[in-house]
Amino acid sequence: MSLPHIIDLLAPLRPAAGPFIVGVTGSVAAGKSTFAQALAAQLASDGARIEIACTDGFLHPNAVLEARGLLGAKGAPDTYDHAALRAALSAIRSGPAQFPAYSHIVYDIDPALTRTLAPPDVLIIEGLTLRHPDTGPAGLLDALIYLDAAEADLERWYVARFLKLWEAAEHDATSFYARFRHMTREQTDGLARMVWRDVNLKNLHDHIIHARARADLVVAKAPDHSIASVSRP
Repeated sequence: MSLPHIIDLLAPLRPAAGPFIVGVTGSVAAGKSTFAQALAAQLASDGARIEIACTDGFLHPNAVLEARGLLGAKGAPDTYDHAALRAALSAIRSGPAQFPAYSHIVYDIDPALTRTLAPPDVLIIEGLTLRHPDTGPAGLLDALIYLDAAEADLERWYVARFLKLWEAAEHDATSFYARFRHMTREQTDGLARMVWRDVNLKNLHDHIIHARARADLVVAKAPDHSIASVSRP
């Protein structure tokens, strides 16, 4: 299976006019950002104007989450500003819309990264909480792709990403991960696995996985992140 094949399967869902809004969702560490970039590059090969946005930008800031006792559950549906996400996806169909952004380095919303996007030919919105009832599926997305993978692979990919950010924080005191630099690599590995189990895997089981049955396409990934199969739920 290839990206051109996926694009062919999405083609009937494209609206006659206005932006084609494609959602990409799946577990934390499923490779949503990388997949979205590859899909965008393939779509842009015919000269189309493509924009990518991430639902992480619609997380409530850390200060709000901490005040609500939700900082440790970041990524769960009630940690997002669903009204703002709905408003942005609705607005971009007819005019400019603001898309805030999240920094994985500082582990918070970064106002300096907010972008104002004009309606593109295709908008790829990737991240969590797509198709959640609070976000409201009607009219917001034209197509939804769910990235599926074995839980053992998801955990391995998450731990590898965590360790990479931890390593990079050695020379960046502003990084969220700098607070863990006193720990050994083995201790950090254990912390990452605990966060995976208690936060991300729980979110997958409780919330994210339900988007798979609502998706238009399910893209199953192999242990090396390659596309193993593409199917309809």
